[in-house]
Amino acid sequence: MSSAIREWLNLGLRWIHVFAGIMWVGQTYYFTWLDGQFGKLEKKVAANGKASAVWMVHSGGFYSVEKQKSLGVAPEQVRWFRWEALITWVGGAVLLVLVYYVGDGLIDPDVADISKQAGIAIGVAAMVGGWIIYDLAARSPLGKSQAAFAGFGLVTTAAAAWGLTHVFSGRAAYIHVGAIFGTIMTLNVWMRILPAQRKMIAAAAAAEKFDASLGAQAKLRSKHNTFMAVPVVFLMLSSHYPVATYGSRYGWEIMLALIVAGCGAAKLIREF
Repeated sequence: MSSAIREWLNLGLRWIHVFAGIMWVGQTYYFTWLDGQFGKLEKKVAANGKASAVWMVHSGGFYSVEKQKSLGVAPEQVRWFRWEALITWVGGAVLLVLVYYVGDGLIDPDVADISKQAGIAIGVAAMVGGWIIYDLAARSPLGKSQAAFAGFGLVTTAAAAWGLTHVFSGRAAYIHVGAIFGTIMTLNVWMRILPAQRKMIAAAAAAEKFDASLGAQAKLRSKHNTFMAVPVVFLMLSSHYPVATYGSRYGWEIMLALIVAGCGAAKLIREF
């Protein structure tokens, strides 16, 4: 493959990856913000008995949004938000292969003298293993405590950051931690949120009572995604600032600090 073709392919994939990510993250934050607003409204309803909707102004018009507890239309009329997540992940995965698994950015002999094949196996295992560990923890009693789960996430992320910076080049280590988060976020959508929503819609369409835990679990996974989204963007941008991030002697500590700062920023955005 010529350098010109490789560069155009890289540029096109980055455009698709970033633009799809903007749509995905924007929708995620919008709906989690809406959910927070409805939570506030429910408290007002409990206090004064007056129901209300969320009013917004945008693009020259006023919009009123109400949260429904039943399905008032046919299932095929319900708008789903799912392809943005998949396109974002596929674009990122192809870029990962192109830049690191096919290119020369994965291994640094001064860090660890391993073969590229071993590095690829470690990278793929980190993404798959990251999802398995996260998913098991989220479905365990640990996942019911926000503080405990956050502490678990910090410890496991620190372990991944430390481990990957000792086998990959600094840049590749940062990107792979971001890839772990991105994989978790995408599988949250396709393996946990969408299946729960399908069951809810099917039950509502059949006029049956659906399991409330389905909505709660989907809501929790979506909440987790909002906390991972900002750190992922930080990790993506870090490749442009090697002196401050992965090139520093404190590379993995800086990475962990960026992730914690990103989660803090995500919390502020959610509550804005």
